[in-house]
Amino acid sequence: MNVSPLIWGITIVVILALLAFDYFFHIRKAHIPTLKEAAIWSSIYVGLALVFGVVVLAFGGVTMGGEYFAGYITEKALSVDNLFVFLVIMASFKVPREDQQKVLLFGIVFALIARTAFIFAGAALINTWSWMFYIFGIILLITAGNLLKEEDSGGDDADNFIIKLAKKLFNTSEKYDGDKLFTKIDGKKVLTPMLLVMVAIGGTDLLFALDSIPAIFGLTQNVYIVFTATAFSLMGLRQLYFLLDGLLDRLIYLSYGLATILAFIGVKLVLHALHENNLPFINGGEAVPVFEIGTGLSLTVIIGVLAVTIIASLVSKSGKAQTVFNNARRHADNYLDLDYTADSAERERVYSMLMVEEKTISTMEPKYRDKHKDSEEILMQIAQAQQTHRDHLNK
Repeated sequence: MNVSPLIWGITIVVILALLAFDYFFHIRKAHIPTLKEAAIWSSIYVGLALVFGVVVLAFGGVTMGGEYFAGYITEKALSVDNLFVFLVIMASFKVPREDQQKVLLFGIVFALIARTAFIFAGAALINTWSWMFYIFGIILLITAGNLLKEEDSGGDDADNFIIKLAKKLFNTSEKYDGDKLFTKIDGKKVLTPMLLVMVAIGGTDLLFALDSIPAIFGLTQNVYIVFTATAFSLMGLRQLYFLLDGLLDRLIYLSYGLATILAFIGVKLVLHALHENNLPFINGGEAVPVFEIGTGLSLTVIIGVLAVTIIASLVSKSGKAQTVFNNARRHADNYLDLDYTADSAERERVYSMLMVEEKTISTMEPKYRDKHKDSEEILMQIAQAQQTHRDHLNK
């Protein structure tokens, strides 16, 4: 199915309108979204993506509709994985809770622009050189292997080379000034950490695109489907961040699930490359008769792997223990950090959650409690937060 310029235009206008609505009605006034607000708007954006998929299914046919849903689910899963890194960057830069929405929206807009450029570049490469499927397949297989490696905790620091260079070249303040990108200190205009964190988020988005775009091209070569599945997977990511905040650590097997999906799509791409082969050193430049993985099988594998991954993560006792400890550490850090938020109700909410987690830890089986490498340090942070809270009440 060929998509007319009119449909392209309408689609782009709708996506830009959704982004503008997000900014003017949600982001412009800094606030901390409630769980209810995040849940409602996450549901609305997922609903819009599903309705669009049904429209594609009705007008584009089963194959096109299946490709959209396979692409959307894969990109959404990769986006959730990206939220882990966003969480680390936010914590590293100590972004005030009220201002995190603006950073996330910038990340989404930058990701949409960057991935759109990658999409059209990828489409041009594929149309010019079919052997690019080999390259895309190898990229995904390497990425899948990297996901299975044990992550180095030292890599959590968002103060990377670009940020260090920016701090050396430009005057940078140590404190935030609301959500402003620039502020004045002693009459001089300087950068705020808000601009630096946006640079960090933008740089991270570029890295994410390197596995995201080859993954969806492994499911469909229809540029319209690639673009819309990517765009709709990014829409609502900001709300999802606040909805899943505190639950992300629970998905301890997500990296294994994503590695399986990326490896599967990588193999699919290599098989397709063999089927379309024109490289002279492979089978004399002739196509290789291999089994090609269809859209239906791809969609089934993707949904199945994600379902098993999520269920296994949620029922795992080790996962529950890790989640409680990680959430306790984050909530203790947030409560003790005076720059975290000026909202007393938010600080009280954080402390209440911390006390629930402390109670869970105290009743946890020792084999799961002792398994966490930072358990003693986290228990000390909890004790410090409790003492700080008592001092606050006694004032």
